[in-house]
Amino acid sequence: MKVAVLSPVAWRTPPRHYGPWEQIASNITEGIIKMGAEVTLFATGDSITAGKLDAICETGYEEDRTQDAKVLECLHISNLMEKAGQFDIIHNNFDFLPLTYSGLIKTPLLTTIHGFSSSKIIPVYKKYNSQGHYVSISNADRSPELDYLATVYNGLDTRDFQFYEQPDGYLLYFGRIHPDKGTAEAIDIAKKSKRKLLIGGIVQDTNYFKEKIEPLLCADVEYIGHAGPDKRRELLGRACALLHPISFDEPFGLSVAEAMLCGTPVIAFNRGSMPELIKNAQTGFLVNTVDEAAEAVGWLRQISRADCYDWANSQFSSDKMVKDYWELYNRVLN
Repeated sequence: MKVAVLSPVAWRTPPRHYGPWEQIASNITEGIIKMGAEVTLFATGDSITAGKLDAICETGYEEDRTQDAKVLECLHISNLMEKAGQFDIIHNNFDFLPLTYSGLIKTPLLTTIHGFSSSKIIPVYKKYNSQGHYVSISNADRSPELDYLATVYNGLDTRDFQFYEQPDGYLLYFGRIHPDKGTAEAIDIAKKSKRKLLIGGIVQDTNYFKEKIEPLLCADVEYIGHAGPDKRRELLGRACALLHPISFDEPFGLSVAEAMLCGTPVIAFNRGSMPELIKNAQTGFLVNTVDEAAEAVGWLRQISRADCYDWANSQFSSDKMVKDYWELYNRVLN
């Protein structure tokens, strides 16, 4: 089977620090290669893969801001689509724009919908509903206006994580510094529960960071920047809990799965896909307010860290994800 995997070109595939779509595209690519497929990854030129790499730019537009994002995206997508006849199937991890070529090529296009940036993009998906093959990353993140082939949860390479049986006492916030992700709420939770908070992640909203986060930094609220794989694993594993007080309906939440793969429970606001990722009172707590989250910190001793690891390993491994996609490829082709 000849497979083309289309990754975004914002960051390297896999990303150096942030880039969830790129990370999943990488995990799919490397896993499908192990299944015996001949895979070409369409990504930035500095990307890393055991398969063939095809690129129209050396680095991503988020890492080299002298580049125009829209120009790179157009060149990148058209590069693949003009070679579509070389492949049995194309796996699109690059949102809705590649769909606009699907009526012009004969190769089946399977699209993983990594989330809806706005309801305004749904008409594009609707237009290609009858000929596209859509996969959701959670049951919560589905549009009633679209048809889906399946839900496949994002999968992580479990070898990148380590089970930590004995955590330290700190709480961890790990993700984009942005109002949607609830960085300020995480600080409130930590203060109410009288726990130290470490904050890790890239600053996506500079004004939010300067106005809502930076003034509250102190000995007990520490911003440590973004973390590479080794530091991330240790941060997640040694935390007594990951705080995930989101203010939007998150399609998945990789950091939630990553934390549990280290044995760390998650306290999250009960929105979006969180009830699918977290088993309430077993691998963490689903709450609705800062006060409820602070109260849940006091219940952490009830959670078995081994249960957190076992649950995440059974549901959110790259091996399971790849197996699920492999079955979908064959279903589409047959």
